[in-house]
Amino acid sequence: MEGVLFILIFFGGGMLFLLSRTEIGHAIADRIRGVGAQPPLDPGLVEELDRLRGEVSDLQERMDFTERLLARSREAGQLPGSG
Repeated sequence: MEGVLFILIFFGGGMLFLLSRTEIGHAIADRIRGVGAQPPLDPGLVEELDRLRGEVSDLQERMDFTERLLARSREAGQLPGSG
């Protein structure tokens, strides 16, 4: 059993060493490390994302304004236009 294990470690390690010296070995190592060619971002998608972020920001500002208006009217005891 020990002889078989020695042979597997010896030849397996040698094969891994030789593989690490090839372009395929470098590609596998880069993939494991997370280094490599990232797909380019679609400019249309980035533009759409920026537009949506702007719209969300506008909606947040409107909601904040509405909440402040409602809080002020509750403090006064009546809602606007309920006259």
